[in-house]
Amino acid sequence: MAMMIPVIALLWMLQGEPRTYVSPKAATAVTIDGALDDAAWQKAPWSEEFVDIEGAVKAKPRLRTRMKMLWDEEYLYIGAELEEPDVWATLTKHDSVIFRDNDFEVFVDPNGDTLEYFEFEINALNTGWDLFLNKPYKMGGRADNSWEIPGLKSGIRVKGTLNHPADRDEGWSVELAIPWKAFGERARMPLPPRVGDSWRINFSRVEWRSRPDVRVKGEKEDNWVWSPQGVINMHVPEKWGRVRFEQ
Repeated sequence: MAMMIPVIALLWMLQGEPRTYVSPKAATAVTIDGALDDAAWQKAPWSEEFVDIEGAVKAKPRLRTRMKMLWDEEYLYIGAELEEPDVWATLTKHDSVIFRDNDFEVFVDPNGDTLEYFEFEINALNTGWDLFLNKPYKMGGRADNSWEIPGLKSGIRVKGTLNHPADRDEGWSVELAIPWKAFGERARMPLPPRVGDSWRINFSRVEWRSRPDVRVKGEKEDNWVWSPQGVINMHVPEKWGRVRFEQ
């Protein structure tokens, strides 16, 4: 009798291996203003374009998203470009549920054990939400919203006009500098990383088809990610990609 493969397992097999990004070390200073135009960023390659969270079984996202990374002795640097014809955001209070707006999200598991990990979300108003999970929700994990990123630097650059739907925008970009010390003892890895170290990481973009004031009840958001999850759930860290820190 032929062995039946569970549907979820089959979908995961179709995704292939999680993606890998090789992050170079920043050779010069990085100014965090959202522009990604510092000389240091020229050394960092762009990632592959983001795909649907479920992977190849879904259509290619209608808007382009890509990211790049750098690092030095003090910070992990993350830059992202999000194509968007109408840039908008509404949430201004820190630690709001940012994915109720269009947002960009970062997930970091320094140990690579798929248990403890850090999450950060940001919108086009530069409003952030940082939290720590002791394990994934599916394992009974709880979000610790008291975790903060001391010394975080974040910048947003809007190519167009924020919250002005009458014109057409190009999009927005995100620039982050996360201090290594923010991960603290929970990382259980050398901080800063050593050349050749690898961390498990992923990035997500939540994109709504309409603004909150005209949104149809029950409307679902799109979830576009760097390394596909195979399911509509970012909290499956075993499917995240990896960043390798190089010179």
